[in-house]
Amino acid sequence: MEKIKIGITVGDINGIGMEVILKTLAAGDITTMCTPVIYGSSKVVSYHRNIVGVEHLQFSGIPSAHKVRHEKINVVNCWQDDIKITLGQLTEAGGKYARISLEQATNDLQEGMIDAVVTAPFNKKAMQMANFQFPGHTEFFTDRFKVKESLMLMVNDDIRVGLVTNHLPISQVAQAITKEQVARKLKIMNKTLKKDFGIERPTIAVLGLNPHAGDDGMLGDEEEKMIRPAIIEAKKNNVLAMGPFPADGFFGSGQHKKFDAVLAMYHDQGLVAFKALSFGSGVNYTAGLPYVRTSPDHGTGYDIAGTNSANHASFLQAMFLAIDVSRNRRNHKIAHENPIKKSQKTTEG
Repeated sequence: MEKIKIGITVGDINGIGMEVILKTLAAGDITTMCTPVIYGSSKVVSYHRNIVGVEHLQFSGIPSAHKVRHEKINVVNCWQDDIKITLGQLTEAGGKYARISLEQATNDLQEGMIDAVVTAPFNKKAMQMANFQFPGHTEFFTDRFKVKESLMLMVNDDIRVGLVTNHLPISQVAQAITKEQVARKLKIMNKTLKKDFGIERPTIAVLGLNPHAGDDGMLGDEEEKMIRPAIIEAKKNNVLAMGPFPADGFFGSGQHKKFDAVLAMYHDQGLVAFKALSFGSGVNYTAGLPYVRTSPDHGTGYDIAGTNSANHASFLQAMFLAIDVSRNRRNHKIAHENPIKKSQKTTEG
């Protein structure tokens, strides 16, 4: 079977994206498991390679993904411009070239030239300066692939935390929590745990929105009006969801270990606990898409850009997860093929 082709976006060229990419590829093992395809330019890669000190790492510059070589680390030259890289600085150029990299990789993903994409971090302000209209990668992919709903799912070993609301101001969270929204996220989470993570009967814990999960309505009624009804509906549809649980002690007490995944109501409710437990090796996975997309759980790291001190553990895990999910999807597709077609293939063979 052909090696899985993983597209890699360069993110903000002024940040630590290229550093963690290069350190990941220099580790060696990853290139025996997949064919890396970096979307950027050979000049940018060479600039960062000198800083990281991995001059031995060889790349094959190609004009498009049609020319990918499986035995090489490929660099698709998305532009020929001579770029001024200003490490650690927020610039329009940082957003412009991150956007070009992202859009070309996404086009190739949709056309089947790569099997998955791992996105290096960009700066949201720089992206806005480059006329990028989305608050983050998750929203961009959801719109581009024309899916009604996706799920931001943070993954590290056996910890999986999904979000009902993503990059939303805290003042807008409560009004965004509806029975229908929670039910949709539970449906996506259940499906991705089965299809992408190979869990036959996944169990899902659902957190409350308010302190002490509302304390029987004394501290808010979203649990009784929105969240609990969504859990009941999910159970009727054979989703093993439980809760709502008070969020404050849920992770500290180790309750999350009893479940295959946890659904949090808003960004910091889920990610503060996740990042405290993941020790910088977590992965952001966008569930509910027709294609596989992962990313590290950190940002552009402007404060350490160019110092060669960035930890690449999260990016490495993002690569591993992209490979694993791609394989699981292939296996899931084979397992669910029409049995008549399968028997015909066996007979023809």
